[in-house]
Amino acid sequence: MKKRSTTTIPAPSMVAISGNPGSNSSYSTLYADLKSYIEKTRVQIAYGINQEMVLLYWHVGYRIRQDILEEHRASYGKEIVSSLSRQLSAEYGKGYKRANLFHMIRFAEIFPDVQIVSALSRQLSWTQMRTIIYLDDPLKRDFYAEMCRIERWSTRTLQAKIQGMLFERTALSRKPEELARQELEALRTEDQMSPDLVFRDPYFLDFLGLSDTYSEKDIESGIIREIERFILEMGSDFSFIARQKRITIDAEDYYIDLLFFHRRLRCLIAIDLKLGKFQAADKGQMELYLRWLDKYERVPGEESPMGLILCAGKSAEHVELLGLSDSGIRVAEYLTELPPRELLEAKLKSAMERAQNQFGKVDEDIGIDRGVHK
Repeated sequence: MKKRSTTTIPAPSMVAISGNPGSNSSYSTLYADLKSYIEKTRVQIAYGINQEMVLLYWHVGYRIRQDILEEHRASYGKEIVSSLSRQLSAEYGKGYKRANLFHMIRFAEIFPDVQIVSALSRQLSWTQMRTIIYLDDPLKRDFYAEMCRIERWSTRTLQAKIQGMLFERTALSRKPEELARQELEALRTEDQMSPDLVFRDPYFLDFLGLSDTYSEKDIESGIIREIERFILEMGSDFSFIARQKRITIDAEDYYIDLLFFHRRLRCLIAIDLKLGKFQAADKGQMELYLRWLDKYERVPGEESPMGLILCAGKSAEHVELLGLSDSGIRVAEYLTELPPRELLEAKLKSAMERAQNQFGKVDEDIGIDRGVHK
C-alpha cells in the first residue's frame, strides 16, 4: 500500500506575542495608537452628550417659561414647577428636581436666542452655564460666557475669574455699553479679540509669594517660576518667548524684562516690570523697545508689537495725558497681596466711573467740533 504523503503546516510564529507583549516595540506602538483613538472618541462623545444636555435643559426651561408667562400668575409657576419636578424626577432621575427646573427657566430667560445657546453649548458645561446666568449684569454675563468659550476655562477657573473680578479689571468694563457690546459681538461671531479684552488692571501676582521687600528681579524670577499661573492670570493666548531679551542699539544693550506672543492679537507683547510708581520716562523706554521689535523681530502676518508696563502704582491723569493707548502701550498696576474685596470693588468702581466720564467728555468735544464746522 502506497504511503500517503503529508504536508506539514508550520505553527504560527510566536515571535511577536511570546513572553511579555509590552516588551515588543511594534506592540507598544499598536497599543498606544488604539489608546489614543479610544481617548479621543471618549472626549468627543462627552462633548456631544454635554451639548445635547445643555440644549435639552434650555428647551425644557423655555417651554415651562412659555406656559408660566401665559398664565400671568407667580403662584402658578411655583405650583407647575413642583408638579413637573415630581413626575419628571420619578421617570428620569434627580436632574429634574425642582431647583434644577428653576435653573432651566432662568437659563431660557437670560439666553432667549437658541443659536447663541447652541454655540456656547459646544464648549460650556451645564455647571458653567448655571454659574453665569446668575450674574447680575448682562454685559458681564456675555463677557464671561464668551471668554469661557474662547479660553476653554474649567468650572473652577470660571469661578476663580468671577471671584477675582476679571470683568471689572478689563478696559472693556470702562467703556460705554454700546462700544463694549460691539466688541463682545465681534468676539462671539468672528472670534476677534481686542486689546481691551486682553489687558487687565490691576494684575494679581499674589501667587508669587513675595515678602515685604523685593526687587524687580524677584518679581521676574517669581513669574518665570510660576509661569503657568502667570499665564492663567494674563490669559491663555499668551505664549512665553524670552526673559531679559537683549536688544542692541548703537552698540548699547537694553533688556526687555519679559517677551510674550499673543495668538489672537497676533503680535509680540513686551512687558516691563517697575518696582515703583509709573513715570513719564517709562513711556519713552517702552516706545524704544516696541520700535526695535517692529523693525527686527516682527514677521509678515503679525500686527505691530504692544507693550505692557506693570508697576506698583500709577496716576490716572498721568496715563491719560501721555496718550499711551495711541502708542500701543498699556499701563497696569500689580498687586502682590490681594486687598479686601470691598476695597478692590471700590477701587475698580472708581476707575470705571472715571473712564466712562472721560468717554462722555470726548463725545461732548466731538459734538462741539461738529458744531463749529457746520
